Amino acid sequence: MKIDVQDSFGKVVESIKLDSKIFNIEVNSSVVRQAVLSELSNLRQGTHSSKNRSAVRGGGKKPWRQKGTGRARAGTSRSPLWRGGGVVFPASTKSAKPKKLNKKMYKSAMRSIFSSLAKENRVFLSDQINIENPKTKDFVDFLKKNELKEGLFIVDEISNNLSLASRNLPNVNVTNLNTLNPINLLKFNSVVIAENCLNLIEEKLS
Repeated sequence: MKIDVQDSFGKVVESIKLDSKIFNIEVNSSVVRQAVLSELSNLRQGTHSSKNRSAVRGGGKKPWRQKGTGRARAGTSRSPLWRGGGVVFPASTKSAKPKKLNKKMYKSAMRSIFSSLAKENRVFLSDQINIENPKTKDFVDFLKKNELKEGLFIVDEISNNLSLASRNLPNVNVTNLNTLNPINLLKFNSVVIAENCLNLIEEKLS
């Protein structure tokens, strides 16, 4: 499977053959799903917490007698029906346990995602993804020349100019191999890979 390499002006410079073991395999949707769920689970901080009726302080005294008042029975003022009472199904830090995914399954999921993107013609190669000035306008011009409206850009190292020029665009994300994850790959319609990163990706996922 071959793919064209474009320069910063959108012109085809050369064609490169992609590794079929990464960009042309049968997609395993089950493993991809587990990788995404693991990533989403690990994004949770686990600091949220609220109290149920037994954890709320007070409420030991019966608010009023059982019969004769005309009001409904009440045994505690910390019932979820009362103001200041406990929560019926409170959030707990126990529900935010990280889900681990072993390296073999993670690599399999990433290969499946890259293969799916390649088969749908959503993977593009650029000889260099670099911006001379830290201006959003320059990055927008780069997108127009490559006929792109949005996308995920994978580079070896994120320069300061590239970070400043792309951070204000809502549908653009620049990442490197260390921060690359399944969610980012699936989120964008176009994935642009710098040519010098292609071999690194193939080595990492092989």
